[in-house]
Amino acid sequence: MKIKYLLVLILGAMLLVVGCSSNNTKLDPELSGEGMTIFKSATCGCCGIFGQQMDDKGYNVDIQISSDLDSVKKKYKIPAHLQSCHTSVIGDYFVEGHVPSEAIEKLIKEKPDIAGIAMPGMPSGSPGMPGAKSGPFVISAVHKDGSVTEFMRI
Repeated sequence: MKIKYLLVLILGAMLLVVGCSSNNTKLDPELSGEGMTIFKSATCGCCGIFGQQMDDKGYNVDIQISSDLDSVKKKYKIPAHLQSCHTSVIGDYFVEGHVPSEAIEKLIKEKPDIAGIAMPGMPSGSPGMPGAKSGPFVISAVHKDGSVTEFMRI
């Protein structure tokens, strides 16, 4: 009886380790520790989850609670149609919304001459949001002149 219990316990621990590690890919080592400031409201839970997921990826996350997110979005000139529930800042770039880490890594590695990237709304299955992904995530590039083009699809 004790052996059966021990085997079940070991099997359960192995499944837990495999399950937790399979979805937690870390940043490229050259990007590890990159600073990310997330501006969010005090009442938004999904923004905190997004921050935790980015921290788990290897970003050095600093969450700033703001009672005036409109001024943050205005400061970074984020077009109204691309705004979401939180704004992140990495270096000279803004990252608006629940943008997947693949797009953030591309931004940091390629260093394009843009103001930032955005994925409006709160798409199901995106970082910090529950549910299954229901279609491609379209991430927009916001250029310094205010124009918008597609940055990437995931």
